[in-house]
Amino acid sequence: MSRPAPAAVEPGGDRDGAPPRAVELDLAFQLEPEPDAALAELQRQAGTWADAERAPLAWQELLSAWLQRLHAELPPSLQAPAYSLGLALVDDASIADLNQDWRQHPGPTDVLAFAAQEQAPALPQLLAAGEPLELGDIVISLQTAARQAQQSGQPLAEELHFLASHGLLHLLGWDHPDEASLAAMLARQEELLAGPEPRTGAG
Repeated sequence: MSRPAPAAVEPGGDRDGAPPRAVELDLAFQLEPEPDAALAELQRQAGTWADAERAPLAWQELLSAWLQRLHAELPPSLQAPAYSLGLALVDDASIADLNQDWRQHPGPTDVLAFAAQEQAPALPQLLAAGEPLELGDIVISLQTAARQAQQSGQPLAEELHFLASHGLLHLLGWDHPDEASLAAMLARQEELLAGPEPRTGAG
C-alpha cells in the first residue's frame, strides 16, 4: 500500500461541531518473537512504535485518538464506548504465511486486517455485559514497511502509522474495491495522520 500525496479532507469530530467523544481501547500488542539481527535493527529504527515496553501504550493512545475522531461517522452497530483489537508487528515470513492462508496470495504484503465486527454480538448485548466491541486484528510486516519507508523517503514510524490507519479503517468496514473508494479511504487516512501527536510521542 503506497502512501498518497496529502489530500484535502474535512476535519474530524462530531457532525454537529461537538468534540469527538472519548472511547476506551483494550489493545493486545505483539512483536515478532526472538528477532534476528536485521529485524532487531528495524525495531530500533521504529523507536517507540516497535519497543516491547513502550509500544503498547503509544499504540493504544494513537489508535484511541483515531477511534475518537472516527466515532461519529461509524454506523450505530460500531458506535461503542469501548473497543478491543489486536496489533502485531511481524516479519515478512509470518505475514506471507497469513497472506497465503487467508487471501491465497503468495509472498509478503505490508498490512493485513482481520475484521471481527460481523461476528460480534449486537451492541445492546455488549453494553449489558460491559464488554468492549471486538474489532479484530491488524498485522503489519516490519520488513515490508521499512522497504516502503525507504522508497518514499519517510521515517519508518510514519510508514507504520500509515499502515496501522489503513488496517483500522478496514476493521471499521472501509474497503476499496475501485479507485474512487480507495481515494476516499486514503484521504481519510491522511486526515487521521494529520491529527495531534499522542502524548507518548514518536521514538
